[in-house]
Amino acid sequence: MAFVITAGPTREHIDPVRFLSNPSTGKMGFAVARAAAARGHSVTLVAGPVALRTPKGVRRIDVTSARDMLSAVEQALAGAGTDSVFVATAAVADWRPADCAARKLKKSEMSGVLRLVRNPDILKSVKAFVKIGFAAETGDALAEAARKCREKSLDMIVANDVTEKGAGFGTDTNRVAFLRRDGSVEKLPLMTKLAIARRIVRFCEDIRP
Repeated sequence: MAFVITAGPTREHIDPVRFLSNPSTGKMGFAVARAAAARGHSVTLVAGPVALRTPKGVRRIDVTSARDMLSAVEQALAGAGTDSVFVATAAVADWRPADCAARKLKKSEMSGVLRLVRNPDILKSVKAFVKIGFAAETGDALAEAARKCREKSLDMIVANDVTEKGAGFGTDTNRVAFLRRDGSVEKLPLMTKLAIARRIVRFCEDIRP
């Protein structure tokens, strides 16, 4: 199978030295890339700004913004064939500044009001034989994940509460639930992100054409 995986944050620049972003480190996406490559699959990893080494056997494309990421994903999926798998672990910024200054803005030039425009929804817009998303939440993670799974026509979504100890951004472990297209829910105990990644890859293999 041909895996296309997104990982890490995106940065949406206000000017060359200021941007909107989030705490994602890319560890989950890199773990999925490592697990898929270890199983002999073709893997393209589209990574936002992170400080991680590329897993062995993985083709890596570095991007900055959500629009950069969408373009890279579309190109990668276009060459992936009929057994393509898209795993969207990246924490993509939902909004970006309406304008990006070409030079650093002075305090006196900034009004205190930042006008935003919506970024493209990468997971919803791209097509693949298998689509898997992630829902990092702070409230009712299962309900929100179920909504996203339906609205984005996913085969599975991986939900977790980022406020739980040992889970969320920057950790080597996570506590997640798998919500599948058929409505089934599998809650997993606290596990390493690599162990979770291996389960995701096996799920994809089980529904191969």
